[in-house]
Amino acid sequence: MTTLAFDGRTGASGDMLLGALVAAGADPDVLAPVEDALDVAYDVTTVTKRGVRATSVTVRHTADHGGHVAGGNGAEDHEHATEAKSHEHADTHANDAEGHGPHRTYPEVIAFVESMDLPDPVETDALAVFERLGRAEAAIHGTALEDTHFHEVGADDAIADVVGVALLVADLAPDRIATTPVFAGGGEVSMSHGTYPVPAPAVVEIAEGASWRLRGGPVETELLTPTGAALLGHYAEGVDETPALRVSDSGYGAGTKDLDERPNVLRAVLGEEREREDETAETEVETADEGENARTTRNGLVRDDVVVLETNLDDAPPEVIGGLQDTLADAGARDVSVVPLTMKKGRPGHLVKVVTKPADAGAVVRRLAEETGTLGIRETGARHRWIAERDFEAAAIEVDGETYEVAVKIASDEAGEVYDYSAEYDDAHAVAREADLPVREVMRRAVEAVRAER
Repeated sequence: MTTLAFDGRTGASGDMLLGALVAAGADPDVLAPVEDALDVAYDVTTVTKRGVRATSVTVRHTADHGGHVAGGNGAEDHEHATEAKSHEHADTHANDAEGHGPHRTYPEVIAFVESMDLPDPVETDALAVFERLGRAEAAIHGTALEDTHFHEVGADDAIADVVGVALLVADLAPDRIATTPVFAGGGEVSMSHGTYPVPAPAVVEIAEGASWRLRGGPVETELLTPTGAALLGHYAEGVDETPALRVSDSGYGAGTKDLDERPNVLRAVLGEEREREDETAETEVETADEGENARTTRNGLVRDDVVVLETNLDDAPPEVIGGLQDTLADAGARDVSVVPLTMKKGRPGHLVKVVTKPADAGAVVRRLAEETGTLGIRETGARHRWIAERDFEAAAIEVDGETYEVAVKIASDEAGEVYDYSAEYDDAHAVAREADLPVREVMRRAVEAVRAER
């Protein structure tokens, strides 16, 4: 599974996302439809931010030869010559210089994007991002979505940011996009309505509907813009740490501000992440060495980091408990165990124990609480288990002239030495019913067929 992971510790904005995506391997030539529709050009350059080489993407308006630094934690306050006075939020987002070009209402933005003749997935993503922005503005000002005036967020520069990011993401085509907690910065930001604390109201509103966590700091300036928040809110799944990846590409997107103690860059890492079902292990083993990485082996088995969640239940319906295997697996659980126990005052109850990856723990905790109504869930923290390499082969078995296929799981160590074969029960059960054989017999024949091929 190809995963694109962002590091949110320096916030995000439209141009930082553009730069990070290009730096991670996206082809900037795919931005041509935006350049044609808006009469702009994307200028891609390499800059250095506190010793870190980063990619800067700016939007240049070819008609007036002016430059727009889209998003980017910029130091400018959107006071673009004659237009500054007409911006209702002209100085709203010190990070978003998205005020160049005509102001547009939400319906006008939607109509313009729909007129750009974009690929369907790109158009769908771009419209969804603008809907997040529009709903945030509508909620803040108490207006209907259709009556929302974006001002700088709805200007051509923001369209260039949003549609540009959508095109670059489509070019990279990751299976999953994730971000660590996103830092918003601190201090205050001036608007035409007054002075407000950072994060700006629109950022907070957008973060309410995002799966990632919003954090303040680590500097006293605005780091996360509404456009950056809306893009991450649409695309990115929140994780506590960068997923374990076999990295294929990476890069940094530059913001325009120069921060005192850290580079103002957004890091993007592209790589292969194991499919979740391939990570499941039957046995959990705690290890002593906390300094090893995820590919450390012991006796040929590979170390894997997990979190163990537990809760005691004494009032959940049996049907709910019985369904936890499926409902928690949908949220990312690797294994679910239910153990009968006796609780206080002699009441019968159950201990539910869930094994999951650290990145999925938040989603699993939420689903477990919603499904069972439990008031508390214990987390034992990061633990480790040693897992086998797993492959599946299709075994062909013949019964009364009919050929059936059963998947067989093959467990091996890192060197490829096989130490176990196991036929998949669901396949064997289906064949057993159709062929009128015991399930155990079907499983035995399937394993023998795979062994014979090796």
